[in-house]
Parts: sequence; C-alpha cells; structure tokens
Amino acid sequence: MYGADPNDPHPMAGFPQICFIRNTVTNPNIIIGDYTYYDDPEDSENFERNVLYHFPFIGDRLIIGKFCALARGVKFIMNGGNHKIDGFSTYPFQIFGNGWDKLALQPSDFPYKGDTVIGNDVWIGYEAVMMPGVHVGDGAIIAAKSVVVNDVPPYTIVGGNPAKCIRQRFTDEVIKTLLSVAWWDWEIEKITRNLEKIVAADLDALLKCE
Repeated sequence: MYGADPNDPHPMAGFPQICFIRNTVTNPNIIIGDYTYYDDPEDSENFERNVLYHFPFIGDRLIIGKFCALARGVKFIMNGGNHKIDGFSTYPFQIFGNGWDKLALQPSDFPYKGDTVIGNDVWIGYEAVMMPGVHVGDGAIIAAKSVVVNDVPPYTIVGGNPAKCIRQRFTDEVIKTLLSVAWWDWEIEKITRNLEKIVAADLDALLKCE
C-alpha cells in the first residue's frame, strides 16, 4: 500500500467530511493538486462554493498545490469581487441597466490582481480568507480567521486581519533546501517510504531519502 488513493473523493472510510477536492471540482479555472483536502462536515465535496466572485469572463484562476489542508469555511475572493475605485463612487450602476448601462465599463476598468496561487503543503485554518491575486508559498501556515491581502513567503506562519508574519518556521538556509528537495513532487512510493523523515525536522535525514 502506498497511502491514500488520490482518486478517491473520501479517502477516510466512514468520514465524508474529508474530501480530496481534485475529484469534485469541475470549474476549469480552479486547479487542485493531488492529496489536497477540504475538511467540512457540511458537504465537503462542494468546495467551489467557497470560491467567490469567480466569473468566467474574467479568466482568473485559483491554483492550489499538492498535500494542502484546507479547514472548514476557507474563502477565496476572486477578481470578480472588485469594484472600480478610481472615481468618486464605487457603486456598480451599470449592472442594473435601465439607462445606467450607459457607463459601458470594460473588464479592464476594474482592478485585476491576477491568479490566486497556493503552494504545496500549505495549511489554511478555519474561515481564513484569501484576497484576489495573493500567492502563498510552499509550507506556509495561515491562522484561523486570517485575511490574507499580501503574498506569504514559503514556510511562514501568518495571522490576523490583515494577516501579518508571526514567525518563519525555519531558517532561510533550511527553507531554501526544503524548496529544492520539493518532497511533494516525489513518487508516492518514495513519499511513503520516507514519511517519518518528511514529518520530522532532521534535514540531513531528509536529504538522504531514497
């Protein structure tokens, strides 16, 4: 046996609140890596309800890497939630028509922050919110109920509203090495053989994995 089946939406028998969401997401602009799970006792398969203002005509993507742990109620605010902010009013008159559509605004008139990208082995806590276009590095941890408005470096713990750095998990040198090792890209057989080293903090042992 080489771990859980990444193609099984509910890899824990009798515990449907855990879902490998790569198997249940249908939006082509939401890309999920293997073994990333969403934990929610209320329909864990419907992760897409947490991706808000994600309109296809805008074209932005939500990209989440492998082996991520997403707690209940996490939210991803996408670029479709933005309003035009360089004028005196931010009210979207044009969407209601009846003469107000004379504004004829174009998508390029609205703020656009690009794709939202979550790295590998990221833990996002209960009801955390990711704002449009943020990039969260590999191995990062987002504290519960945080609002992430800026990029999060790899292996960094952030929390609060707006989320700020609490601490870096390891030294710069160790982080650089971990990113080069990128264990999440190993074959699952190799990961399974070396689980104890992956979850420990002995870098020399990790570097000797075969």
